[in-house]
Amino acid sequence: MLAVNYSTIRNNLKNYCDEATDNNEVVIVTRKEEKNVVIISLDNYNQLAKAARNAEYLAKLDRGYAQIAAGNLRKHELIED
Repeated sequence: MLAVNYSTIRNNLKNYCDEATDNNEVVIVTRKEEKNVVIISLDNYNQLAKAARNAEYLAKLDRGYAQIAAGNLRKHELIED
């Protein structure tokens, strides 16, 4: 993980983008008033987004199982053509 100030990033953006993509490096861009940002590769971003979606899905399943265990069930008639 690299932490670099905004001015350095601005002057060397290509190099830090290459670090993020070629070396899977996480680059933290430090800014005034702690308005920091992070540069990561698209592959890393996609992995994080997938993990977040999976966690959300698993949480939904857990809520469903908890509702079943608590007896919160509804019976519905099947709809047939």
